[in-house]
Amino acid sequence: MADTFNYRIDHHGSLVRPTDLATTGVAQAVKDTVAYQRKLRSTVVTDGDFPREDFRSAVLDGVSGLRRTDATDSEGLARWVAESLPKATGPLLADWTAQLAELTVIAPKASLPSPAYLAATTYQPGLGVSSARELGETLAEIIQAEIDLLISRGVRLIQLNNPLLLGQLVTDPADPGTLSFEDALAVDALALGRDDRPEGVRIGMAPGWTAPVAVDRARAEKLYGGIPADRWILPFDQGTAAELDLVRALPDDRDFCLGVVDATTPDLEDIDTVLERVDVVGEFKDLEDGAVSPSRGFADVASRPLVSAEDQGKKLVLIETIARYIWGNEF
Repeated sequence: MADTFNYRIDHHGSLVRPTDLATTGVAQAVKDTVAYQRKLRSTVVTDGDFPREDFRSAVLDGVSGLRRTDATDSEGLARWVAESLPKATGPLLADWTAQLAELTVIAPKASLPSPAYLAATTYQPGLGVSSARELGETLAEIIQAEIDLLISRGVRLIQLNNPLLLGQLVTDPADPGTLSFEDALAVDALALGRDDRPEGVRIGMAPGWTAPVAVDRARAEKLYGGIPADRWILPFDQGTAAELDLVRALPDDRDFCLGVVDATTPDLEDIDTVLERVDVVGEFKDLEDGAVSPSRGFADVASRPLVSAEDQGKKLVLIETIARYIWGNEF
């Protein structure tokens, strides 16, 4: 798409929190991380998720009807349950992203959990909500309204995260949670809202952090056809055939962002290896519709960063270098 170059050097949004966050304050830390991202020559800036506990918190903390429990999952995420249909108590991210726009001319980016992901992981029968689908549709309305507000505040790149979707793209799909694959697609599609987005606006979908062992092409096409995202943020850091298949199944009218470095390890990728992998994509996709990023957020849970801040910086510098090898200095 014509303006993909505006967002060539991307990242998922969550960054390693500074060790002095409690003393410097969140506002100053966000200001510092904007300067940090500018120094790294990223083509987007985020607040690093510094104001939030994890990548879901913008919604979980901003709506009524959901209750935090004492349980956690395998990712270290606190378990929440829906006790009634949620209602928004105010803007979710718009106030923070408006501050980003005041700090830099670089495009502010906002990341939100998808409504289908939240519904699948918070619905519990017998607690006051009739079905996971109803819960998902209610959350989708809230998130769609937030997307419209973000766009009105000048945000041009919005990412929805649903880590459960890639597990559905195999012949024997993983457990989808309390929402079926088909219902998940319908709910997330509802959140994306209108097709006539303002010029320059991209809404992306991150369907998971790791590619499945194999990809069922028909299910992948159902995924891409069911959710009208402009941009798909796909794992591309392991060099597997399934990663290529995920890109190959993507319709030609969609942008793609390749997660070319592993955000879970400090080991730096070999740049020639990465470029060779991207060259293969160039054999069947127009790289002008592409971008690069890490494979996932560096600290989707604030208390559990995946690497150190120093190693995060090295990874982001590598992303910038890779982008300039592929596209030159056009952005």
